[in-house]
Amino acid sequence: MVSKTKFFLEDETIKKLFLKAGIGPVKSIAPLGAGEYNAVYEVMADKAYVLKVAPADTTPVLTYENNMIESEVYWYSVLRDKTDILVPEVFYSDFSRQLIPAGWFIMEKMPGLQRDKIPMSPEEKENKEYEKAKMVAQIHKIHNDKFGYIQNELHDNWYLALRSMVENLVADCAAKGKKTKRGEKLLGYIDSYKEIFQKAECCMVNFDIWDKNMICEREKGQIKCAWIDPERGFWGDRILDFICLDIFAQLEDKKRALEGYNALAELPIEPGKEERIRYAVAQALMALLMETEKYYRYSPFYVGWWRNILVSSVLFRRAFKVFKNGG
Repeated sequence: MVSKTKFFLEDETIKKLFLKAGIGPVKSIAPLGAGEYNAVYEVMADKAYVLKVAPADTTPVLTYENNMIESEVYWYSVLRDKTDILVPEVFYSDFSRQLIPAGWFIMEKMPGLQRDKIPMSPEEKENKEYEKAKMVAQIHKIHNDKFGYIQNELHDNWYLALRSMVENLVADCAAKGKKTKRGEKLLGYIDSYKEIFQKAECCMVNFDIWDKNMICEREKGQIKCAWIDPERGFWGDRILDFICLDIFAQLEDKKRALEGYNALAELPIEPGKEERIRYAVAQALMALLMETEKYYRYSPFYVGWWRNILVSSVLFRRAFKVFKNGG
């Protein structure tokens, strides 16, 4: 998708990056993927590679997106070391800005199609969220003693990290001359339910496990999936990842996903008052992200602008209803 943040490179520049990485000669270069933030290329040399290029340093981005490409390389390493989830191997990364004014890295090109494009039987479609939830349960077994984005400040508990995330997004809106009343309202609700958020355990949260970020292929009759683009990961409350499991359903209605998750989870999730409040924060945080990022990525002439307005409106409305009713 078209986005104002993408830093497109000439073929000759890409060849120089591969030369620095010791990979070559480059035979062909083509844009890759439907991402909305980084520029991504498929580069053919001795085999197929993926080159990912962050926005140029002069491009305005959200606070948490600063140096986010370094975060992606970090989370690939964590996933590879701590789970059996398939992820691409990173062959080379460079965040020095010596050749281009942006961070970049080269990784393995995973075989297959995005999960939403792979043909599935009715049974496979029915079990899709169940299988994804089992993978989510794996990453929630990875723990840390601090909360938040690794590229920003880490905090002692989830309440402090969550409040900081929202404050930064409110400030990001202000930097574009926009006021987010719903973001400010969310801060009030976070303070109202402070004690609930303070109790959350700390684990890896991906918060971006959409089908487009899963590359799948059929092997011996089974669909095997790899994860890509974990750049938006953070240390936080595990319940937030359920936003990516049927986005418009409330937590208690995600029955098949909860079954898959609880089959492997360290701590099964049983939707109750506190869980509904914690999930409402997932909805509201996603809504605020979408409300804010449209000012940085799109204009009213872009499809993404109107999609973000529609989805954020629905999510805010549902989250605030839960907050208002006390869960």
